Amino acid sequence: MRLNILSLLLSVPAILIAITFHEYAHGWAAYKLGDPTPKFYGRLTLNPLAHLDPIGTIMLLIFRFGWAKPVPINPNNFSNYRRDTILVSIAGPSANFLLAILFALIGRIFMPFYVVPINMFLSIGIYINIALAIFNLLPIPPLDGSKLLLLFLPYRYMYVMEFLEQYGFIIVVMLIAFTNFIGVIVSPIVNWLFNIFV
Repeated sequence: MRLNILSLLLSVPAILIAITFHEYAHGWAAYKLGDPTPKFYGRLTLNPLAHLDPIGTIMLLIFRFGWAKPVPINPNNFSNYRRDTILVSIAGPSANFLLAILFALIGRIFMPFYVVPINMFLSIGIYINIALAIFNLLPIPPLDGSKLLLLFLPYRYMYVMEFLEQYGFIIVVMLIAFTNFIGVIVSPIVNWLFNIFV
């Protein structure tokens, strides 16, 4: 019981760190690629309050599915629309993978001492960052992986992307609510990577 409460408490800062760096990475990448929109809206910051969606954060804590406030970007400011849009999209999951690696390296240092709260926090941090990265790489809008479709989708089929962007969030919610999509596809990948990291 105590470990469950401790795990829940430690999940809060781990989630805040994961979400903050994920969204900041999107904004930073867009800014570096010529779009000042994230800076204009105050999203080039590591302050979690700038990135949190209250309902999405509560959902993430309770149901392990949630969302942050999307970073506003204007692709018209990019020199190469497809390339730069893809780079901005993968910046978030990439940041989470890097955080997972960092937590794993720190965990190697603390492993011999086995201080329960520290080791538990690092393990939770690794898992959450891997899960956030993998989930966001799914090719369904509004998830980051959907932008990877731009690599393969011919211009004449862009209407497919427009359709997915319009109904993508509903599709994601339906998959999670009425199927075992997460358990069958996402969780095995996350667990496999987690075991490698730890």
